Amino acid sequence: MSGEIKWHRVPVDEVLTLLDTDKDGITDEEAQIRLSKYGFNEVEMKKKENPLHRFARQFASPLIYVLLAASIVTFILEEYADMAVILGVVLANAVIGFIQERNAENALESLAKMMVPETSILRDGKRMIIHSRELVAGDIVLLESGNRIPADMRLMYVKNLRIDESMLTGESTAVEKIIDPIETKNLPIAEQKNIAFGGTLVTQGRGLGVVVATGPESEIGKISELIRKTEKISTPLVRTIDRLGKTLAIVILGLAIFTFIIGKLRGFDNLDIFFASVSLAVAAIPEGLPALITICLAFGIKRMASQNAIIRTMPSVESLGSATVICSDKTGTLTRNEMTVRRIFTLEGMFDVTGVGYITEGEFELEGKKIDPTGHPALMETLRTGALCNDAYLKEEGGIDGDPTEGALLVSAAKAGKFYMQRVDTIPFESEERYMATLHQDEDGNTWTYVKGSPEKLIEMCSHQFNGKELLQIDPDTFLEAAENMASEGLRVIATAYRKMGQGKADIDEEDVNDLIFLGLQGMIDPPREEVKASIFKCNNAGIRVIMITGDHVLTGHTIARQLGIRTNGALSGKDIQQMSDEQLSEALKTVSVFARTSPEDKSRIVGLLKQQGEIVAVTGDGINDAPALENADIGVAMGKTGTEVAKDASDMVLADDNFASIVNAVEEGRNVYSKIQKVILWTLPTNAAEGLAVLAAFILGLKNPPLLPLHILWINTVTALGLGVPITLEPMEKKLLSRPPRPPNEPILLPVIKQRIVTVALLIVTATFLLYFFEMMQNGRDNNTAQTIALNTIVFFEIFYLFNCKSIHENVFGDLFSNKFMLAGIALVVSLQLFITYNPVMNTILRTSPLETMDWIIITLTSSSVFFLIELEKYVKKRKLSGK
Repeated sequence: MSGEIKWHRVPVDEVLTLLDTDKDGITDEEAQIRLSKYGFNEVEMKKKENPLHRFARQFASPLIYVLLAASIVTFILEEYADMAVILGVVLANAVIGFIQERNAENALESLAKMMVPETSILRDGKRMIIHSRELVAGDIVLLESGNRIPADMRLMYVKNLRIDESMLTGESTAVEKIIDPIETKNLPIAEQKNIAFGGTLVTQGRGLGVVVATGPESEIGKISELIRKTEKISTPLVRTIDRLGKTLAIVILGLAIFTFIIGKLRGFDNLDIFFASVSLAVAAIPEGLPALITICLAFGIKRMASQNAIIRTMPSVESLGSATVICSDKTGTLTRNEMTVRRIFTLEGMFDVTGVGYITEGEFELEGKKIDPTGHPALMETLRTGALCNDAYLKEEGGIDGDPTEGALLVSAAKAGKFYMQRVDTIPFESEERYMATLHQDEDGNTWTYVKGSPEKLIEMCSHQFNGKELLQIDPDTFLEAAENMASEGLRVIATAYRKMGQGKADIDEEDVNDLIFLGLQGMIDPPREEVKASIFKCNNAGIRVIMITGDHVLTGHTIARQLGIRTNGALSGKDIQQMSDEQLSEALKTVSVFARTSPEDKSRIVGLLKQQGEIVAVTGDGINDAPALENADIGVAMGKTGTEVAKDASDMVLADDNFASIVNAVEEGRNVYSKIQKVILWTLPTNAAEGLAVLAAFILGLKNPPLLPLHILWINTVTALGLGVPITLEPMEKKLLSRPPRPPNEPILLPVIKQRIVTVALLIVTATFLLYFFEMMQNGRDNNTAQTIALNTIVFFEIFYLFNCKSIHENVFGDLFSNKFMLAGIALVVSLQLFITYNPVMNTILRTSPLETMDWIIITLTSSSVFFLIELEKYVKKRKLSGK
C-alpha cells in the first residue's frame, strides 16, 4: 500500500509523562530522545512498489514467453534482424504496460493528495493545523464534530463525544466515548469506548486524545495485513489470454514439428529443415498481439479516467465488461448521501417539502398547493425545534458539518426562515434513551426546552399536543399512525416536542424532559441520485443484475430499490441472513436483490455464494471493513471521495465521484475494450496464419525461390502491426453494447467464428497470392523479384481489405466503412510505404523488390478485395439464417 504509515504501539502512561516536559525535570531534548525509541521523531513511509518489479511483471504472459524463445532461436541461427524485431516488440509491450500502470497509479495518488485531511493538534503548548499523514505517535489531537479521526488514540478529555465507527464495526449508530480506564482485556472494537480509532468520524461533541497506535498494530493495520495475505484472484481476461497463449504455442510448435517431418520425408537437408521450421514459427507467431491488447487496455483506462473511473490494474478494464452482478452500497453510491426531509406531519396536516440534498431552496406544499409556512404555527414550531435541538451546522460554501440527520433538519428549517436562540445546556442523544434535548434562552430571559427523538419515545414524554392554535390532551394514536405511514414510504421519522421552563434556568436533566408538548414529525430519506435510475435500467437491459447491500433499515433499502428500478422479490435483513444456511441463502439470492442491516461478514458471504454460482461479481465499498471483500471480488470498486485508503488499495477501480452511474459507464467501456481485443485477434491471427501457411506451402512444394522471403515477412509484420493493427484499437464504440447479455465467464476468446475466419481467410490469402506468383513466373515470364513484389503487395492489400471486415465480427460494415479516421490514416501510411519499397531503388536492393506496372496494381487490388466481399457475404447469409428468413 503506497504511502502507508509505519505504526507503533506505545505505553500511554509513559507517553503522557514524557509529553509533560516540566514533570520530574525532564527537558524537551531528553523527552525527545526517550520518545524516539517509539518512532515519535518522524513518520516513516513505506516505499512504493519497486519499479523493476512492476516492469518485470509485464513479461508474465505465455505469449511473451513464446516470443522470447523465438528470439533466442533466431539469435542462435544468426538471424539478428528477426531477433531485434521480436525483442523490440516484447520490450515495447512491456514499456507500454509499465507506463500505463504507472499513470493509473499516479492518477490514484493525485486523487488521494487532493483529499489529504488536516487535523488540529497541540505541540509545544501551541495549537496548529497539520496534514494528518504528518502525525507522529504522542501528538495530542483535538477532536470536533465532523473530524475524521487521523490515528488510533487514547482519549483524555470528552464532551458529548460521539464517533461513527461503522467503517470498522459495521454498526450504523454513533458510539458515545468516555475517558475512564477499562480493565477488561481483549474487548471488541465496539466496546473500547475510551479509544478513538483511525478512520472513524466524529459526529458530535469535542475531545482530546493522544496518538498511541499506528500501522500493523492499529485496527486499520490489522485489516491491511489481512488484505496482504489474501490471494488475489485472476481476472477473466488474464485467464483467457493465458489460455490463448498456450493454445498458440502448442499449434505453432505442432506446425514446426510437422514441417520437420515433411522435410525429412522429402529428403531435405537438416539445416534447411531447421531454418524452415524457425521461419514458420516467426511468421506464425503474432508478435504484435500482446502490444495491441495492451494498447486496447491502455486506451480503455484513459477513457474510463475521463468518466471518473480510475483503473488500478490493466486487466480490470476488461473484467468490468464481463460483470454479471454488481453488489452496491446504497448510501452515497445509489443515493446522494444527503438526508432530505420530504414530509412533515403536524395536526395542521401532512406537508410535502420540495428540494433535494443540502440546498436550502425549497417550498412547502399542503394537499398539492404551495403554502407560506409562517401561516402554520405548528409547522413553524416543528421546524424551529429541529433547527435548535441540533449539533450540525450549515457551511457557507454549501453542505453541512455534523450528523446527516441533523443536517436534514437544519435544511428543512432554513427553507422556512432563520431560527436562533441562545443555547444554555444539552442532554446529548444516547441510543438507549432515543432522544436529545437542548435548553435555550430567549431575549426576554425565558428558557425553553426543545426535544427531538423517536416518535414512540417522545409520545411517552408528552402530555399535550399543539394544533397550531391551542394545546390539547395528546392523542398518541394520531401521531403513531402518521409515523407508521411515513415509515412505510421508507422515511426515517424524527419527532419534535418542547416545553417552556420559565426564567433563569441554567441546566436541564432527565426530570425536565417530561410533560412535554408534542409538535410534529419530520420524515426524511437519502434521495436516490437522479442519474442512477437510468444506469440501473441500462444494467437490466445488459443482463447485469444489481444487488443492494446496505446497513440501513430493510424498509428504507427496499423503498430506494423500488424507486431505482432494482428488480427484487422482497428484502432480507442481516438477521435473516445469519439464520439461513448457505443452501437457503443461495436459493434466496436467485430472486432477492436487497439486503439490509448487513454486517461485513454478511456481505462477504453473499459475494462468495454469488461467485460459487458462476457469477462475475463487482463489489463496491468505502469502509475499512469492506477491504477484504473488495480484494476477493472479481472487480473491487472503491469510493474516491468517501472511501478509506485501505479500501482504495484493496480495489481494482476507484470511483472519483462515488457515483453508481460511473460504474455502469465503466462496464460499457469494459465491454468495448473486450470487443476491440476480439477484433484485434480476429484480424491478427488469420493474417499471421496466412504468412505462416505461405512459408509452409513453399517448403512443402520445395520452391527454391518462395513467393515471400524472410525479410518480406518481417516487413509485413512490422508495417501492418503499426499501420493496421493499432488503428483498430481506436475503433469507435459499437452501438448497443449494453443491449447484449454478459459474455459467459468461461467463453473462449477464440470464438468459433474467429476459428473459422482463421482457416477461411488464411487459405484465401495464400491461394490467391500463390496463383498470382505462379502466373507472373510462368505466364508472363517476368523475373523472380517482380513476382515476389506482387506476392508481397498482394498479402499486404489482402490485410488492408480484411481490416474493414474486422470492424464488426457479426454485422455488415457497408454503412460504417469510414467512421474510423485513424484506420484510414493507417491504411494511407501502409499504402505509401508499399509504394516506397516498390519504387525506391535502395529499398529494391534491400528487400529484393522491383517496380510494378499499373495493370499489376489493378490485378492486386481486385484480387485482394475479394476477401472483403466474401466475408461480408458470409455475415449476411448467417444473419438471414439466424433470423429464419
